[in-house]
Amino acid sequence: MHTVMWTFKVPAGTAKAQLVETINATAHTYEGIPGLIRKYYGIAPDGTSLVGIYLWDSKAAADAFYTADWVAMVTKRWAGPPQRQEWETPMVVESAERRLVAAE
Repeated sequence: MHTVMWTFKVPAGTAKAQLVETINATAHTYEGIPGLIRKYYGIAPDGTSLVGIYLWDSKAAADAFYTADWVAMVTKRWAGPPQRQEWETPMVVESAERRLVAAE
C-alpha cells in the first residue's frame, strides 16, 4: 500500500464553512477510482491550509492518478500548487473492526 498526502494553501479570507462546502461538493469525484482505498480530508485549525490523505493499493496507482492535469486543476482551485508527501504503507490498523491490513 502507498499513502500520499497533499497539502493545499487556502486563499486568504476563505471561511471554514466554504472549505467544507467545497469538500462536500467534490468528494464524490473520488469514488470508484482504480487503486484508491480511502481518502481523508483535513482542515488546519487556523483554516489556512487543508490536506488530502490518500491510501492507495500501490504507488503505481497513485502515480497514474496524479496527472499534470489533476495538479493544474487543484492548483487553480486553491491558492497555488500543492505540496506532495508520500510513504510506503506496510500496515493499516482498522481499530473499530479490530483488524490489521498488511500490504501484499
